[in-house]
Amino acid sequence: MTERLDLAALLAHPANGGLRPIAGADPAVVWRELEMASTEADLPAEGRGALAVLTVPPPATPWQQDALVRRVRDRGYNGLALPGAEAFGSGTRALAERLGLALLDTAEPMTLARAGWELLEGRDALTLGYVRRVAQSIEYHAVNLADLLRHLSASVGHGVALIDTEGVLLEAGESLPSAVHAAIDFGPWIDTVALPEGSAASVRVDSPSRAGLRLAVFGRGLGQQQLTALAVAAEVAMPAVAARILIDEVADVNDAAVASGLLRDFLETRDNRDAELEQRMLERGWRTTGYHLGFRLIGRTRLDTLQLLRFVSRELTALPVDSHAATSGRGVTGWLSFTAPPSPSRVEENVRALHTLHTAARRAFNVATGVGTLESGSAGLVATIDGAADAARIAADRSATGHFVRIDALGLEQLLLSWTESDTFVPAAESLLAPLIARGPELVETLTAYLDHESGIAATADALGLHRNTVSTRVARAQELLGLDLGDPETRLAVHLACRAVRR
Repeated sequence: MTERLDLAALLAHPANGGLRPIAGADPAVVWRELEMASTEADLPAEGRGALAVLTVPPPATPWQQDALVRRVRDRGYNGLALPGAEAFGSGTRALAERLGLALLDTAEPMTLARAGWELLEGRDALTLGYVRRVAQSIEYHAVNLADLLRHLSASVGHGVALIDTEGVLLEAGESLPSAVHAAIDFGPWIDTVALPEGSAASVRVDSPSRAGLRLAVFGRGLGQQQLTALAVAAEVAMPAVAARILIDEVADVNDAAVASGLLRDFLETRDNRDAELEQRMLERGWRTTGYHLGFRLIGRTRLDTLQLLRFVSRELTALPVDSHAATSGRGVTGWLSFTAPPSPSRVEENVRALHTLHTAARRAFNVATGVGTLESGSAGLVATIDGAADAARIAADRSATGHFVRIDALGLEQLLLSWTESDTFVPAAESLLAPLIARGPELVETLTAYLDHESGIAATADALGLHRNTVSTRVARAQELLGLDLGDPETRLAVHLACRAVRR
């Protein structure tokens, strides 16, 4: 049981009767107890540093207000809360400041008294109140994890955050101060932190899919008793949060698979559009009209493409332009769309933004990024994505550029890429791939998909609907027939260009 009641804890209580400081109310002020009465005359004669809570408003005239303040202070009270306290005039407020009496306004004196009792003596009642609010939140049908956290925050009256050792993943109600986050101990099951910047009670999230998470309930002015109660409330809420994380992750995986399949269908059909495909794209908000700037991030080593997609999607929300992204092979393909032709300066601005995104991504993922050229219409969207994929493959070996390449800044290599569509290159490509073409389309098709997916056997198998062993066998057979080493970057680029030319 705590022996003192401080103003900061009362202000932080979610059910404090609308408490509001009027004068002389230092957040650090404390009271030994709380006394409630209808009028000042009904208060105990000895205040002994207590907070007086009256249920009737103050008198109307200034001299009566001054007299009330003096009598309450003379009895030994150092705090006075009552409804309508904003009616106290400036002179009375100055008097209260001079006498060391905190003046407080409360719309609901009974609710304030209960909050004070909970903080002073009713530890179990305080905990039960928080737990009851959490239970109500759990019954709420949340759309996603962010929605659940928002509802939890609104119910308990404090900020709620999902955190890991790196920072805040999601938060609602308030912003968790960085100093408070830094002070949280991620080791124990339950942890409480109290700093001048704020306080927090947190519990480890028992999630089967994501380790190192904690659910934190936080705010300013929280007393130790409130933190202890909130720790219990956080523990009660944690299973619902863990379940919601799993539900959202399953939904994310399914949605990513649908988006990836739709993008693959779009790129494979190229100019042969059908109404059903266009409708599916529109339902996802993917417009093929207008102008587009494609980009692609690929893994230079093995990576979790779903996590990369989440990162890219989160970063794209900060750009003031229509943007989309989907997993594709061993990376993420995306594009920016404009309804009207953007000015050169705006294009440069967005390329810089994509470079910033790439730099941020490299802190967590070993990726290379390519950016295509600005194109228009449905065919242009395909072209800019193709260009971005070519640039990303080149960027994978370009440490000098930070593994970021813009296709229209390649010079000679861009000329080579354009050359794949020329009447000169196509016969040369057909000659190079003749040993494969002679044995049917499946070897060229498999080799093209293999190079499109950055030499990933699993990704190629998924894209073609084949077994991995079938893909491995075909790729090995193709290399044998061509007599080339696809491990050499220049050879791989030349063969890829040839496959592109023949397939087109």
